[in-house]
Amino acid sequence: MTALTTLASKPTHEHSMSQPGSIRQIYEQLLLEDDAEQRRSLAETFLRAQLQQAEDLPNDLPREPTALQDWVREHCTDVARQYADYLQQRKAGGPRQYFSTKSHALFFLQAVAPTKLVDGAWLYGLLQHWRDPRFEGLICTYLEELGDGNPAQNHVAIYRRLLAEHGLPNGDHLDDEHYLQGALQLALGYCGDEFLPEVIGYNLGYEQLPLHLLISAYELSELGIDPYYFTLHVTIDNASTGHAQKAVQAVLQLLPITGDQDDFLRRVALGYRLNDLGQGSRAIIESFELERELLAMLERKRPFGQHMHSDYCRFEGQTVNQWLSSPEQLPGFLAAMENKGWIKRQQNPQDSRFWQLIDGDGAAMFGVFSPYEKQLLHDWIAGDWKPERSAPSVRRGASVTVEPAVPDNDPDVQALKAALKGLAAHEQISVLIPWLSAHRHAHPAGLMATRRFIELRSSIG
Repeated sequence: MTALTTLASKPTHEHSMSQPGSIRQIYEQLLLEDDAEQRRSLAETFLRAQLQQAEDLPNDLPREPTALQDWVREHCTDVARQYADYLQQRKAGGPRQYFSTKSHALFFLQAVAPTKLVDGAWLYGLLQHWRDPRFEGLICTYLEELGDGNPAQNHVAIYRRLLAEHGLPNGDHLDDEHYLQGALQLALGYCGDEFLPEVIGYNLGYEQLPLHLLISAYELSELGIDPYYFTLHVTIDNASTGHAQKAVQAVLQLLPITGDQDDFLRRVALGYRLNDLGQGSRAIIESFELERELLAMLERKRPFGQHMHSDYCRFEGQTVNQWLSSPEQLPGFLAAMENKGWIKRQQNPQDSRFWQLIDGDGAAMFGVFSPYEKQLLHDWIAGDWKPERSAPSVRRGASVTVEPAVPDNDPDVQALKAALKGLAAHEQISVLIPWLSAHRHAHPAGLMATRRFIELRSSIG
């Protein structure tokens, strides 16, 4: 296996830009491009292409906007019933339904990272309407995605910490499809005026509580992974007072009074269907295959290790360097180590000499494998073997209400303070808004800008 193979579960509807790397390149350009006009032009072109794809998708939204609240309530009731069934099965001794191993869960966390790391971005373009009370619910939703400027509550910052805690890679190896939803969210955020109904519709779909969020949080906790990012969304997306309720209110409040309501609602429904493009969470979870992912990981490591080993150790007549000389030999290399007793499958990995070489401060290969890479090896070696004790308990993220200290020595913070000095309140808001973008808001200056934006809105309003 020469690289991470195409994920097994492909979407039913192929997106319009499917050549390798194209979606990721668009994602990165939309996230990092400083030229506002070039960024907006790219966003519009990409968004129009994706909207054409969404037209072919089924639509389950009610035709009458006044029926939306009941639709949301019925959805939440159905999700609650399904989750209750899931909990009953688990309490009766049933196995996990999503994550077979910890490495499976970590695979999922990194696969959805391009979307989670731009959480809320589709609403960014609406900040300029901060004076219009009809946008209050949508802007409030966006600011809550940003944690109201508190790094302990900023969704992107939380997810970054989760990735870092488990040594998950930066996404260079991810399939292009994993960048589609993140690119869509960024594009919507930069085209908020031209595609307002579509933004409202996308928000309506995204803010509904999905069953997979509840089950993921439950099983992540079982595996010793902090589920706080997911449990946080369970609470704020509620249909009573949370983002799901605000999403319905946005449709009703921004529906034209004298304009073409039918066309507006058609576009809302089209934006709603954008949520179904690409590979969803369940498809990503179901695409995981441990040995395939293990071999893909070893292939990514192979070019760095194929000349680093001495020749004194041989397996079935070949040196380690020879085994690592081509990707086709990796399965044979694992089998050779197993035949020689260096790897003992279906047993405690601590019993395998190879594991002893890579795990522990005094291990000869300490630091060669990241925590995620070690987890893949651990789970593959262990197989059906289970430890006597359960996974360790995890510390769940706590709500921190104390305003964090601003690092005055941060150059971006210093530059932002200098730019704001002497400006009137409404002028400050114009300077602050760019710092609330997806690329900036989780950084110190962006967090400070978010808090100042909220303060000024309150004082002016």
